[in-house]
Amino acid sequence: MNRDLVFQALADKTRRALLDRIYAQSGRSLAKLSEGFGLSRQAMAKHMKLLEDAELVVSRKVGRERLHYLNPLPFRAIAGRWMRRFEKVRLQELMPELKDE
Repeated sequence: MNRDLVFQALADKTRRALLDRIYAQSGRSLAKLSEGFGLSRQAMAKHMKLLEDAELVVSRKVGRERLHYLNPLPFRAIAGRWMRRFEKVRLQELMPELKDE
């Protein structure tokens, strides 16, 4: 997993919205996921390609359609590496002036 690609993928609001849609209902085609975005199919395909390259999304071909699913592993890796360590830090350690309040 390339963490730089993961962060690059998550930096874009359209890709985050795509991830939200896949999370809400896995196994949808790009056409269904793209509804309401107002972007061309090619633009949406580029966004999806970056999500797949970052391994945030995996797809499976079923008949003529390619269905998209979230891959939870990169999210867990990011949470473990970047988020959980900050949960251990108390707010007072970051802002000592709050100790008096």
